[in-house]
Amino acid sequence: MGFSYRKSLGVGPFRLNFSKSGIGVSAGVPGFRVTQSSRGRTYTTFNVPGSGLSYRTPSSKPSAQGCLLILVALLGLAAGGVWLTTST
Repeated sequence: MGFSYRKSLGVGPFRLNFSKSGIGVSAGVPGFRVTQSSRGRTYTTFNVPGSGLSYRTPSSKPSAQGCLLILVALLGLAAGGVWLTTST
C-alpha cells in the first residue's frame, strides 16, 4: 500500500481539496456538489446528507459542467449572504 495524503479546507459552499496529486476545488450545497479534481476531471455528486449514500458521475460535457459550477457557486454565495444577514 502506497503513501497517501488528503486534506480539505471548506469556506461556505466552496472546498479546496489538497492531495498528493495536487489541489482540487469543489462547490455545492448539502446533497449536491460539483468537483474539479487536481487532474482536471470534473465530477457531479448527489448524496443524501447524513446517510453516507452518494452517487458520483464523471462529466461528459466540460462546458456544461463549467456552467453548472458557476451556477452552484453563485447560489452558494447568495445563500451565504442570506445566512450572514440573518445571523447578525
